[in-house]
Amino acid sequence: MEINEIPYWIALAHLPRWGPAKINALVVKFFHEEKITIEDFFRLDEAKWKSYYGLTTPDVNDLLKAKSDLPNLAFLAENLLNEGYEIIPLNSPDYSPTLKSNLKTTHSPVVLYIKGNKQLMKEKSIAIVGSREASGVSLKFTDNIAKLASKQYKVVISGFAKGVDKQALDSAIKYKGQSIIVLPQGILTFSSGFKTYYKQIVSGDVLVLSTFFPKAPWQKELAMARNPIIYGLADEIYVAESSEKGGTWAGVADGLRKKRKIYVRKPNSDEKNANNLLIKKGAIAVDFDGEEITQDYKEMDLFVQTSSMVNEPAPLEGNKKQIEESLENKILNALNGSALTAKELLAKLKLNWSIQKLNMVLKKIPQVEVIKTKKSNQFKLKENFSQLQKTLFD
Repeated sequence: MEINEIPYWIALAHLPRWGPAKINALVVKFFHEEKITIEDFFRLDEAKWKSYYGLTTPDVNDLLKAKSDLPNLAFLAENLLNEGYEIIPLNSPDYSPTLKSNLKTTHSPVVLYIKGNKQLMKEKSIAIVGSREASGVSLKFTDNIAKLASKQYKVVISGFAKGVDKQALDSAIKYKGQSIIVLPQGILTFSSGFKTYYKQIVSGDVLVLSTFFPKAPWQKELAMARNPIIYGLADEIYVAESSEKGGTWAGVADGLRKKRKIYVRKPNSDEKNANNLLIKKGAIAVDFDGEEITQDYKEMDLFVQTSSMVNEPAPLEGNKKQIEESLENKILNALNGSALTAKELLAKLKLNWSIQKLNMVLKKIPQVEVIKTKKSNQFKLKENFSQLQKTLFD
């Protein structure tokens, strides 16, 4: 893109009431079909705008007003470039392919204002989203997912709101990962943020991105409008915590409508949030490590939370490993001093499983051995383990 084209892109991107779908359709027509530049398009007469592009009189008036503001926008563009910002229009090869693929021409922002390592927009990416007032469990989940993502060289997308968004960014930096900050404001109003993350921006680990007019202050409406960009920039979306309203809920609902795969942390039974509601709506339940919860895991989770055999709390944070260890401990306790058939063990555990499924679990526990009989096999603790239990607990 030529530098002299930047004011035209700024003018086109922020036409009032047009929206990305209408503007992007126009870009496709003049750039791809007619193969002219944006500057050439603005130089066309009103008759051409109406006859060839199908623009109405109000549309033409909007374009004429934007055209009259080009000198001011040229001055703005010069300031942006002098301060190290970049302006990436929809037709640029530097534009995020992930964003364009997820949002299509209907919803993709016309222009991206950025500062930092623009290559981050082409890397594998993950968004971790959630409530501004997230619980400690949700923040720990966010930290863990950001840690895993950083180890896998995935860029963490952050909306920079307090709570989960800020935790995702801080954790990515803590674990030497990379992140994209998606602003709910114009990029020129983020001066304090640029000072805070100067080192990470200069080193290429953080990219700051905005889709709003460069001088636009923070507004609630812009914060809501930013959420689809966060989701759009991400290959994967993880939800730490959501309420039944607000940005996270709206973003997940919109993502599910667009057939996106969205992973939601399975909450503990004592938590009060809307995570389970999102799972019922089609989001995918995951454990503390972001691993999809299978049907067997769901049944183990239910068993651990409802069993009255041993008075111990359900494992924190729905961690799959903890749930498996808790189930194993319950089985070992049930077999302590007894040899039981699979049917008897199921009854003692109050577990509604098939015998085949229990047999599969028992085979994975090294402290359990099988006693083969003519009628039905029995299970008991191996002798050395049984003696060890007596030594430790008697």
